[in-house]
Amino acid sequence: MASINAPSTNGLAKPKKKLLLNAFDMFTPSHLAFGQWRNPSDQSKDKRRHLSYWTDLAKTLEKGNFVGYFLADTYGPYDVYKGSSEPAFRTGAQWPMADPVIPISAMASVTRHLNFAVTTSTSYEQPYVVAKRFSTLDHLTGGRFGWNIVTSWKQAASKAVGLPYVDHDTRYDNADEYLRILYKLWEGSWADDALVEDSEKGVYADPTKIRSIKHDGRWHVDAPFIVDPSPQRTPVLFQAGTSAAGMKFGSTHAEAIFVAGLSPHVVAPRVKQIREQAAAAGRDPQSIKIFAMITPIIGIDEEDAECKHREALKYASEEGGLAQWCAATGVDVSKLDLDHLLTEKDLPHGHWQRLQQSSAYNLQYSGDDVPPLTVRNLGKLVAIGGSGSMPKGSPSQVADVFEQWVDIADVDGFNIAYVVSPGSFEDVTNLLAPELRRRGLLEDPILEDAPVLTYRERIYGAGQKGLRSDHPGFKYKYSTYEETVAKDEVTKSKSSGVE
Repeated sequence: MASINAPSTNGLAKPKKKLLLNAFDMFTPSHLAFGQWRNPSDQSKDKRRHLSYWTDLAKTLEKGNFVGYFLADTYGPYDVYKGSSEPAFRTGAQWPMADPVIPISAMASVTRHLNFAVTTSTSYEQPYVVAKRFSTLDHLTGGRFGWNIVTSWKQAASKAVGLPYVDHDTRYDNADEYLRILYKLWEGSWADDALVEDSEKGVYADPTKIRSIKHDGRWHVDAPFIVDPSPQRTPVLFQAGTSAAGMKFGSTHAEAIFVAGLSPHVVAPRVKQIREQAAAAGRDPQSIKIFAMITPIIGIDEEDAECKHREALKYASEEGGLAQWCAATGVDVSKLDLDHLLTEKDLPHGHWQRLQQSSAYNLQYSGDDVPPLTVRNLGKLVAIGGSGSMPKGSPSQVADVFEQWVDIADVDGFNIAYVVSPGSFEDVTNLLAPELRRRGLLEDPILEDAPVLTYRERIYGAGQKGLRSDHPGFKYKYSTYEETVAKDEVTKSKSSGVE
């Protein structure tokens, strides 16, 4: 990500980041603005009905110079609040949930520069299957694809897919092995010149340059990879867990990490820790791009923003927001007094270490920029924006908040969620983006006929299509595979007495 120099108050040049903006969505009627499917301005309920929802939105996002479109996903219902899944069903709180992979090809077909990231769990599918699907998408998008790696924390999800629930830290140990299998397939199976396509000689692929991958562990693979190398080989790797195990995994494997908190002060210590762990792992700590979740309400001026907020409050569902929040934390707040002040002590034993950490860190924090987290206030907060920040105001006021997040929490960009779709994204495109550019915080719009860059190039710069040399996946490259990965595995097998 490029930087510019801006004058600082002490006379020294201060580098100013160019922000990376992802639009944040989910294939469901209510993502993080619960109940807005009832709002006449919102088209989210059309996601399953009209392919044009996706293609029209893609065009809007490309116009707004969004780097990417980030689609979250989950399995199973939220069933903790009131001890039932009925609140989630009734309010449409991330329910129903369709497959986020399906719309990507259509959106890619109407854009040139918009990238796409999709959430998929390492707990529910074989690595070979995921590798095939994602290489296909990287091909069809021209290298504009990324993967948000999750391990799936919901017990309701394990019940839905019929697999045993695995404890938190073990899931991340499994995910580490999962990623290394994928590196073998994506990076180590095909040479760069294995695809020949020589019609005169009748040779489509050179068999001497395609390696069979063998892996024995929790998963077993014994096959060459079935897809030729895509433009990026390995898609851009996102990750969202900020528990101790999650940060260890992310600082090792992720190129971008998604964080959430009601205040930048909540997120800042986690960002610092991620970068420190990345450096300890031999990586450039600034190579991990941190995206904060944010749900801005932007008006032409402050009065217009207030009007949009009042409109949103008419349709906001506190019950829907609490259904999602309670599932994430394991706390059924329906059993507590409305004026009970929530703290991390209210989390079930072990949950602070095991489940989503954004909510736990929010419960720890007390500051002037966040109201006391009583049950009463919590419902209002999570109804719009979930566990993330929700700034509102004129473009200048909202841009001030974005700058605060950069200055305080050292984030590199934002996953921008919506209140109404596509209206909220149009407001970013038409109102906020020009103000961010005026401040030197956003690149100029990409010209339609500009060279198409891959997702990784949009993050790191032109020419960086593949994994950086300080990324652990780099050693799995075909040209060095035998001297690095294969040799190391033989050594480990001998040292453990396995032949």
